Amino acid sequence: MPHIPLPPLPGIAGLLAAHPDTAGALNNLAETLLRGPSPLTAAERETIAAYVSRRNDCDFCARTHAAVAHRLGPEFDNVLAGDVEAAGPKMRALLAIADRVRVDGRAVTPHDIADARAAGADDRTVHDTVLIAAAFCMFNRYVDGLAATTPDDQAQYDRHAHHLAENGYLGNGKAGR
Repeated sequence: MPHIPLPPLPGIAGLLAAHPDTAGALNNLAETLLRGPSPLTAAERETIAAYVSRRNDCDFCARTHAAVAHRLGPEFDNVLAGDVEAAGPKMRALLAIADRVRVDGRAVTPHDIADARAAGADDRTVHDTVLIAAAFCMFNRYVDGLAATTPDDQAQYDRHAHHLAENGYLGNGKAGR
């Protein structure tokens, strides 16, 4: 049961509906990070979001973003099932950076950055990875800190993922792939 009164919508959707004054900024942030210009594909960015959310034990965000990543490109399904070694060298290096950010941003080392660069990541790729990881720590804590509703039915996540994959986070039907 949520800690504050919320409309009967799952996860962050209920929080955004209850607080439209912050919804716009949060949706814009998600759209920019996950669909805006980036050397990372939308599927890669959704995978980073899902990975960080899973590592933070935020079930709603992990399941939602894993379902979106799957719709955009199922090449990361094994990674999202827990097999990080199934990712290519660049994605493994980026997920390592994302995991360090998740714990403490200061934990990212020059060695982590060198590994990512050696695997083909440029400065913008590293930047975007760090920002996605940091933002999803905030989103995860927002959802879990207010005990937003987390459905058990995977079909709800799949329906939501279909909408997000097709329409993005602003619902404008111009989601990047």
